[in-house]
Amino acid sequence: MLGFISRRLLQAIPTLFVIATLTFFLIRLAPGGPFDGEVEIPDEVRERIEAHYGLDRPIIVQYFSYLGNALRGNLGPSTLQVGWDVHELIAQGFPVSLELGLWAMVVAFAIGIPVGILAAVYRHRSYAHWLMGFAMIGVCLPSFVFGPLLLLVFSSYLGFFNPLGWEHASDRVLPALTLGMFFAAYIARLARSGMLEVLQQDYIRTARAKGLSERIIIIRHATRTALYPVVAFLGPAFAGVISGSFVVESIFFIPGLGTFFVNAALNRDYTLVLGTVLFYAVLILSLNLLADLIQAWLQPKTRDV
Repeated sequence: MLGFISRRLLQAIPTLFVIATLTFFLIRLAPGGPFDGEVEIPDEVRERIEAHYGLDRPIIVQYFSYLGNALRGNLGPSTLQVGWDVHELIAQGFPVSLELGLWAMVVAFAIGIPVGILAAVYRHRSYAHWLMGFAMIGVCLPSFVFGPLLLLVFSSYLGFFNPLGWEHASDRVLPALTLGMFFAAYIARLARSGMLEVLQQDYIRTARAKGLSERIIIIRHATRTALYPVVAFLGPAFAGVISGSFVVESIFFIPGLGTFFVNAALNRDYTLVLGTVLFYAVLILSLNLLADLIQAWLQPKTRDV
């Protein structure tokens, strides 16, 4: 297991390097700059500001300087949020995005797993198709369409929830549904296919031959193995939930890290964009490693992959 973890960590190093390099140069190739606004800044003032942030140096010097600082954990100051360092903004916004992601995952698993298992167990009945059709809503309707529809129905027409904000417990419902339904569909399909495959195994036939009830067979013998594809999807799903919160946070005006990132990209806040991308890259790689460890625990033969 230690060798398995070491190989995954060694694979992450070049991945982070490529992500940092591409992000650094791509954000600078985009038109505009961090100090291009509606108000014209005198050239002398602009030169002093750029010198303060090190933007007057050659770009290759800026690149190696940023890499060196990032390796020491220094992501630099934000050019958009004056007086704030990037790590402070991440510490402020990420807990909100994390909470949204966790609630979305609860929605995804609470809907996807039961729907997938029921659709497999009762595959010859008509309502199994209706269950899978319901789960596919999240795939058919992207978040920027599904979110406004939920707002229109449950906020504007019915008045059940606030249209925006993150102050009350009820404010979590619509954003979590918007974000979680997309992944619920994939989880339902994985759970269904996994359960269908497991139900054809010999040990399931043996359990039935011993006279065990179908409910005990499904719960005690089939579910753990059937959910292996779902566990394999756990890392990418949670990474997708966290990164996919950008759109949802903008729709519901949630003060998370996604909002900071969008504003930073629009205003060319180089350090905040770079810091956020690197933070999410490390987070996603960590989640994938955790998912690999869970898979290795469930299926020891995968440790040699």
